[in-house]
Amino acid sequence: CQCLDADSYHRQLFKAKLCASTFDKPSTAFTFTVLDNFLWENLECGTSGMNYYSKLCRVTSNVFPHLVPNRYRELLQLARQWRVLKLLKWNAFQDEMERSSPGDLALFCAACPQPGINVDPDVDLDELVWKYTRTVVMDGNFKAEHMHEKRPDDQVWLMDGRGFMVAHLPFKTRHILHAGQKSACHNHRAISQANVSRRKLSATGIGATACAQHGCFYPHSVVDFQKGERQLNMDYSLSNALGYNMTGIKNVLCFYDINCSYMKNLRKRVDNSPFLHIPSSLQIVLGIGIWHVHGHKQECYARYAPLFLQGSGWVDGEIIETLWSILNIVSTSTRGMSSPHCQELLDFQMNDSNFMKMIRIAVDSLSRKLKATRASVAMARDAFTKLDEAISSENRQAWSIQEESALGGCIRDVSMMDIFEIQLKKAPTVRAVELELLEVPSQRGTRQGAASWITHGLGIEESEITLSITRKDSSKYPSETKRLAMARRADRLAVDQSRFIVDGQIYLAPLHQGTDADDYSAGMTDVAHHMSAVDDVVSGEEDSKGSMDEAADAVPLKMTKIAPLPLPSNFGIERCRAAGADELVEMELKLQIGQANDALHGLRIALVDKAVAFRGVVRKATSYSMRTRAWQMVNSIDISVRQQAAIYKRCREAMIALGADTDTLTRFQQLQKSHMAVRTAAFLQNAHDHRSSNLPWFWCMDIPRTTSSKNWLTEFYRIHWLRAKAVKDRWEEEEDLLVSEFHWTMNFFKFRAKKWNKKCLSFKAAGLHGAACYAARQKAVYDRLAEQGASKWLNMSPEIMPLNQ
Repeated sequence: CQCLDADSYHRQLFKAKLCASTFDKPSTAFTFTVLDNFLWENLECGTSGMNYYSKLCRVTSNVFPHLVPNRYRELLQLARQWRVLKLLKWNAFQDEMERSSPGDLALFCAACPQPGINVDPDVDLDELVWKYTRTVVMDGNFKAEHMHEKRPDDQVWLMDGRGFMVAHLPFKTRHILHAGQKSACHNHRAISQANVSRRKLSATGIGATACAQHGCFYPHSVVDFQKGERQLNMDYSLSNALGYNMTGIKNVLCFYDINCSYMKNLRKRVDNSPFLHIPSSLQIVLGIGIWHVHGHKQECYARYAPLFLQGSGWVDGEIIETLWSILNIVSTSTRGMSSPHCQELLDFQMNDSNFMKMIRIAVDSLSRKLKATRASVAMARDAFTKLDEAISSENRQAWSIQEESALGGCIRDVSMMDIFEIQLKKAPTVRAVELELLEVPSQRGTRQGAASWITHGLGIEESEITLSITRKDSSKYPSETKRLAMARRADRLAVDQSRFIVDGQIYLAPLHQGTDADDYSAGMTDVAHHMSAVDDVVSGEEDSKGSMDEAADAVPLKMTKIAPLPLPSNFGIERCRAAGADELVEMELKLQIGQANDALHGLRIALVDKAVAFRGVVRKATSYSMRTRAWQMVNSIDISVRQQAAIYKRCREAMIALGADTDTLTRFQQLQKSHMAVRTAAFLQNAHDHRSSNLPWFWCMDIPRTTSSKNWLTEFYRIHWLRAKAVKDRWEEEEDLLVSEFHWTMNFFKFRAKKWNKKCLSFKAAGLHGAACYAARQKAVYDRLAEQGASKWLNMSPEIMPLNQ
């Protein structure tokens, strides 16, 4: 229309449902249907702009698509504007003046507590602090990379900071160089990536914060990674997330893959930065997702696992990992976009993710979870009740006090959560025993350094046994290099023996009085005879000609003569007591027990390696020859088996000579030939002979326990009682939370309906009938969502309170 009072060209085109590429003299326009279709294909299928425009060309002219005028740039430009217009429309922004706060074009979770929106501001939030706790989860996505731009200064930001991505300039100002980070726990990728440089990338990924219960992104909390997942970036994300609709909320449960390292200096970093703000009164409970926590140190499980966090309900803390799959679909197309375009596209994707969760949360997600939770609560209560009835009232009271103390003080000192782990010590090693003896001063006049001297002697005996077995297993005609190496080892052992014997005259002076050298050697037990019976102990090769699951006969081991050392075990218990060397006897007995524990641990490792070698290497070999590399591996492991078995046998003989009590000898039993057999049926759970097979006694030797079986059983019940109670408590919390979340969701829908009703009335008063109709339709949408949720609630819980809160 060319009339004087006619609208401008682009307004006339808009009324005709055409979107012009320019405003002054438009020559190209796209229909609303095409632009909507492009947005939905990009959302659901990840279709890039190039692919969609190619599709339009083929639809226009399938035979000559290359002759279609190129309007690719115009499509991208209008698609950016169309996304922003859609978001403005969905949030009832009629003019530019209403744009004010960060994240105002983003949609947040309907089921998370938000005072003033879905929680009555008059409700006392301190009455049930755990129920009104915000649960957040943080993580990084290294797929969403972004390359350096050719013209970074020539950019147009249409909605900078108004969605989920943070504002560009404040975050860029916040981004400063800092030193590399080191983890006090294991080397996690989130920290190691922070020290890796990417020359071609301006952003190596993105980091985000979402609600841990429902998986909705927090508005204005998604940041870029300039150099890996650094604390610098995630601090900014967390600070913005904890400032979103948090009025009156005092507790936050935060899940992060590396919380054991990340949260140590968070308060200090916040206090030292003018860009960050987290209220000092806000208590942050730390957690690690159930999948990631098993990659940490052992103590991290009890300290950060969701099972032991009060108020968490039954949550895994890993829901954000499922959100990345949505963004990864479009990550390939955003890699080369301009920064504003990339930000707008990711904002639109995350807003759609939150919207889809909102419309399904009441009729699908919450109802399904509540149904499963009620069944789980009943089972958890029954399991805990059965265990609770089996313990005494004294234990119940003591363990309850431990639990209350840990849950109440874990914010100040996370190590208090260690009560959920076994507190008994593991079987002591020889190093641990030596350290214990050195830290406790002698009370009977024994010379200083006796414990280290005895430990040195045990090491010499161990080296002698190892050398003897190595000599025996060498070929009949070893090379000159091997013979030279063994000769040097023997020479070093001879020197160590001489020095040890000289030092022994100091520590064993009473035993040497009135005894010449011949009597001294004759009075000690010959170590060599301990090796003569090793062939009765060591076996385990699977027969290559017969069944692979049957143990072959061991090859007899003929040990060379080993010179005895002046240890109390070689003199005998009677002679040591007569000479007043009782403390030396006790020292060696403790050290021999530690060495026996080390030998059994090495034996277990060697037998496992041997079973794996048979299962994964020998059985898969195509040759039956015993000279293959596979059998060479087995023979090498078998040498280690024999060495550890011989060392253990020597330790047990020394325990007997030192007068070990019956309980000790019962625990350290004699090794039998059948104990060394390797049966690969253990790898096949359905094998016919696996059901009747039992592990030898030494596989249970390293289970933490004390000499008293009563203490061990008490610790066993304590751990199981605490964990069963934790399971029951979390499921009960989950049930209460889901009931409250139903109410909060309905309140959220009602709040949004009231908001749109006010907009409708204001639009009518201003004469904006089209905007008023749209506001009325939006009000009807939220009214219908509330009705569907209320109907679902009545079908599931007719006996529970109505949704009138």
